[in-house]
Amino acid sequence: MRCLLVHPEFRSASFWNYRDTCHLIGARYPAPPLGLLTVAALLPADWEVRLVDCNVETWDAAMLDSADVVLTGGMLPQQEGCLAVTRAAKARGKTVLVGGPDPTSSPHLYMEADHLVLGEAEVTLPLYLADARDGVAKKVYREEAKADVTKSPCPRFDLLDFDKYLHVAVQWCRGCPFACEFCDIIELYGRIPRAKTPAQMLAELQTLYGLGYRGHVDLVDDNFIGNRRLVKQFLPGLKSWLEERGWPFEFTTEASINLADDDVLLGMMQEVGFFAIFVGIESPDEATLVAMQKRQNTQRSIVDSIRKIYDHGIMVNAGYILGFDSEGSDVATGIMECVRATGIPVNMAGLLAALPTTQMTRRLQAEGRLHEGYELQAAGKGDQCTGGLNFDTVRARIDILRDYLRVIETIYAPENYFARVLDVGLRLDSGKRKIRRPLRLLARDLKGLFRLIARLGLPRETRRHFWRVVYRCLLGNPRSLRYTMSLMALYVHFGPFARYVARETRESIARESLHPSRTATTPRPRMLAKRPSIPAAAPSPS
Repeated sequence: MRCLLVHPEFRSASFWNYRDTCHLIGARYPAPPLGLLTVAALLPADWEVRLVDCNVETWDAAMLDSADVVLTGGMLPQQEGCLAVTRAAKARGKTVLVGGPDPTSSPHLYMEADHLVLGEAEVTLPLYLADARDGVAKKVYREEAKADVTKSPCPRFDLLDFDKYLHVAVQWCRGCPFACEFCDIIELYGRIPRAKTPAQMLAELQTLYGLGYRGHVDLVDDNFIGNRRLVKQFLPGLKSWLEERGWPFEFTTEASINLADDDVLLGMMQEVGFFAIFVGIESPDEATLVAMQKRQNTQRSIVDSIRKIYDHGIMVNAGYILGFDSEGSDVATGIMECVRATGIPVNMAGLLAALPTTQMTRRLQAEGRLHEGYELQAAGKGDQCTGGLNFDTVRARIDILRDYLRVIETIYAPENYFARVLDVGLRLDSGKRKIRRPLRLLARDLKGLFRLIARLGLPRETRRHFWRVVYRCLLGNPRSLRYTMSLMALYVHFGPFARYVARETRESIARESLHPSRTATTPRPRMLAKRPSIPAAAPSPS
């Protein structure tokens, strides 16, 4: 059986698709499709498997001609691309299987495919394969059971050309113990974190190492510290493994802010080379955090927690959301002040979107506030920076958009962004960093440095800020300079992207001023969820 795995393109501009930064070092996209690599490992050994990632190679429908069966799928921003691949394959008479988060959440949108393999592939794909062998394959495969990830196979990393990506991805843990109302992670993967065994993870890293990969590895967990006890069991073995191989990797991941409560865990993560994490702050307003059921962010100082993480050599990227029912007219000021006080350079500020299957979406539906077609990818929109607010808001939509515009134009103004980079660069304790980069990566980085200087060190808009950061960090904290430079490199994407979002938002404001949307000024009262207990093992960034 000849199988073509197609990863649809993220076609629209997105906060996460920092292609211009990738191009500085000759890469084409941030990360490869870990989900499809895992699916490939679940297929029969005698199948001939080929991967096409439309984000790093030009898609040609003629690629379908050599396949008997086509597997595709993805997330909401890939919806348009996934449907296009499906239709092209069907037109050529190919058997098409579709799966992934968006088809699982909105299967009715993907009924053109021959088979929908929904949920976690470790559970449903074997059911399809067994039925297909017997000639009785069904249209839809969906199981409520969650996968035993200790039996999940090592992804087919051998299908990748590593040079096309900025970093590679692995997954250690799925699920999140919290109950954030707007988040679909707990709906898709459950609230009980499920982790692979230490031996499993080391085997995956050994596979990458054996294939010659060196450098940045992103753990794409829903919350890396969802079970802190298991993390502390895993990290000592990882440290020994890295020491034995000369420190070939360094790591990033996603975690909840109460990581700052655990000095031991922070120290262990620093020792094995974690250099950045993503944290969902969402809102600086405590009432809004309580209303969205994210109480874990109300039990500690956000600013002090971020500073403590910096003290352990770990940079922080953060997420904020505008559009919650409970937020007030001061939300923009609060977010901008929180960004300034924490010094976090990279902040994903977006508009609230009702995602299929979430608690919030079910509530909005009951209140009659969901827009028709809310589950569709907004035409030409890449993510919630330009495609959110797919429901009737409590505050006037035009006020939310104006606040959002203020936030975007303020936090990504060059003088503000580079000031935060300098703040982090002077604070970051990178003295324990041990990664050893091969000469080929150092040569790649050097080439990227010259390109970065051309993009930021010469243009009038950024050159003063760029060289000030370089000079101050060289004098004040030279060990942090490589990471400081990486943060500045991200501005090659975030600068133009912020301007794009600002233009789109201004257009939305203009349309709203001419044709105001219906606003739900009196939503039905609702009971807030019972305050969740904080288990010793827990939290979530979702």
